Amino acid sequence: METLDAAIIGAGPAGLAAARELKARGLNPVIFEKAETVGSVWRRHYDRLHLHTARMHSGLPGMAIPSAYGRYPSRAQFVDYLESYAARFELRPRFNRPVGAVRRDDRLWRIEAGSQSATAPIVVIATGWADFPYTPVWPGMSAFGGAIVHSSRYRAGALYAGKRVLVVGFGNSGAEIALDLCEAGADVTLAVRGPVRVVPRDLLGVPIQTFSIAQRFLPTRVADFLNEPVIRLAIGPLEKLGLKRAAKGPLRMIEEDGRVPVIDIGAVAKIRSGAIKVRGAIDRFTPDGVAFVETGEERFDAVILATGFRPDLRALLPDGEGVLDAQGKPLVSDRASAAPGLFFVGATPSPSGQLRQIAIGATQVADLASRSARGESARPH
Repeated sequence: METLDAAIIGAGPAGLAAARELKARGLNPVIFEKAETVGSVWRRHYDRLHLHTARMHSGLPGMAIPSAYGRYPSRAQFVDYLESYAARFELRPRFNRPVGAVRRDDRLWRIEAGSQSATAPIVVIATGWADFPYTPVWPGMSAFGGAIVHSSRYRAGALYAGKRVLVVGFGNSGAEIALDLCEAGADVTLAVRGPVRVVPRDLLGVPIQTFSIAQRFLPTRVADFLNEPVIRLAIGPLEKLGLKRAAKGPLRMIEEDGRVPVIDIGAVAKIRSGAIKVRGAIDRFTPDGVAFVETGEERFDAVILATGFRPDLRALLPDGEGVLDAQGKPLVSDRASAAPGLFFVGATPSPSGQLRQIAIGATQVADLASRSARGESARPH
């Protein structure tokens, strides 16, 4: 069986960044990717998607995103960037190589990938969470006559023009999909069950992400307190839109709950104008629509479930005791795990931007992994 310097699972942004950083430290990592291209998850995202974080803060280590892409690159532009990144640093993933499991094998890890199985002292899990869509179940779903589609399979609002569409969930995907549907001529309603936090993508002409980066050394409670008045002024009172404002501020919500606030790119204005309607929690589905807990039944032609993702790595890491929680999420990311030689990159949300954190995390993990490869402690000093 082949023995590698290091194995990386996933050829998305986190996997490519980790591979580049390991190569820069003299290791020869191998990327295992179940799809046939880099950035396969990004290729599946809905058409109108743009980064919610600024280009200047979203590049991977060693290569900036081209300035010609603008402040917020599109999904297609970011895919092009990932391809260019892999080519520039001669990263050649083993495509169509799904990894069934990563198991401890004495002092090594065994990567079980069919005929391409291998062992390595270092394994970096960079699978992200978009392959784990969460689909809630309500009574009556099976009898609903329209289409029910998870947001991971949504592509474009033009397919729903003239239809009554319910978008369930008001995270970033839900907000942008509702906006996309509205602009395409659909009759859109949002089902929002719980309290939310909304921040503008730009504040005073500056990306909101820049404020988070500048305030990263402050306690989140303090940063949220300082930001609250100007955010409230920019967004307006959510209560008048039929939404409930979460008690925790946006930075504290990310830090404590792993929940990212809605970064508004226009959905709030559509809600304010009445072009997007807001309802509360769903009670049940009916043959031709949905019954809400507080407002009763309404007719819909289609339902988009923007209900998020719940990554579960227990099958991938059957020997992952001490590194995964009860639901299969990594306990730590971007630093040493409890298992020698096992690392995760990009597994938890960051207040200063996920892609920025991936770049930081890949660098930190590469430092620790190369130290481990030299027989030194992989724990940071």
